[in-house]
Amino acid sequence: MPENKSASFEASLARLGEIVTDLEREGVELERAVALFDEGRALVAQCEKMLVAAEERLRQTAVPDTAPAAEEPLEEEEIPF
Repeated sequence: MPENKSASFEASLARLGEIVTDLEREGVELERAVALFDEGRALVAQCEKMLVAAEERLRQTAVPDTAPAAEEPLEEEEIPF
């Protein structure tokens, strides 16, 4: 069964929120704070990779713009007043 990348992204964001809350608490031991910081950095990198991959998929599936090209502006003497 394929991994649900969206759920993984959402879970990573939720965990990042928990890490921030833990780090903002008073009395967090230095070793614990460093471990949480490292975990948070890894999660941020993972989320960035997922966002880049999603953006690339969107670019590849995007429909090319079929709007007509804009007309060139009229020269000053061609402006009908």
